[in-house]
Amino acid sequence: MQPNYDPEAVKPMEEELEFVGIQPLRTAAEVDAALARPGTTLVIINSVCGCAAGGARPGVTRALQHHTIPDHWVTVFAGMDHEAVQQARQHMPEIPPSSPCIALFKDGKLVHILERRHIEQMDADRIAENLAQAFDSHCSAKGPSIPAEKFAQLKNVQQCGSTIPAFGTR
Repeated sequence: MQPNYDPEAVKPMEEELEFVGIQPLRTAAEVDAALARPGTTLVIINSVCGCAAGGARPGVTRALQHHTIPDHWVTVFAGMDHEAVQQARQHMPEIPPSSPCIALFKDGKLVHILERRHIEQMDADRIAENLAQAFDSHCSAKGPSIPAEKFAQLKNVQQCGSTIPAFGTR
């Protein structure tokens, strides 16, 4: 299935998460393998939604600067990685489809989630605080994900999804 958006237009939104070490997943098999690993896994369903995703991405990247973080961090992109997004949502059966969405799993079981409806009511700092509290409760890996000097170079993307061209229209 082809992506909904021009891949070049969403590339900065993907790179924002990859900058702090978050691994992009493209297939259902990759999602299943990521969630089958022992320990804690943070799953971010990225999105072009300017308001919610514009807070979610910086919130996640800031949370990964906390002293305790998950063992693994992965992302799928709504409207781009259709198969991977669908499979990630299969691991959250009680949660209605939401993008963006930030979910923490421990040994494959969902232990914490921020759906779009939560994210829309928070700024990036509150998202980071919420996730840091979840990390303290469920995780044991030492943070941060990248050194503070490198994190200081991160450029957050603030772009409204309505300005992203559809696939094949560029």
